[in-house]
Amino acid sequence: MAKRDDEFLRDMLIGFEDSDDYAFVIGGYMRMPADERKQEYHVHLACDAGLMIEIGREVFRLSNSGHDYIQATRDEGIWQSTKNAVAETGGSATLEIVKSLATGFLKQKIAQHTGVEIQ
Repeated sequence: MAKRDDEFLRDMLIGFEDSDDYAFVIGGYMRMPADERKQEYHVHLACDAGLMIEIGREVFRLSNSGHDYIQATRDEGIWQSTKNAVAETGGSATLEIVKSLATGFLKQKIAQHTGVEIQ
């Protein structure tokens, strides 16, 4: 369980952004089922990466960087291209590299549709 699951993290963050509330209560590790412990672990990883912020005891919200990560990875085609690029280079990458790849693919897509190159 102490392994980061990038697919799970992405889906979790998108789910948080799509919810009706901005604050998420996560906690009570010892009494949680395994799937909820996995979510709590990934919330803490998201905090480590600056994608979420703890705003109270066991209460979290997405950060601006978290929203940017979601926007870069939300599109399924971009996400698939990102995963493929990581797989082609040996199958492992830091979260920052994953975000950078997805952002690069998003910039390419925007340039293709608008003709505007984004640095």
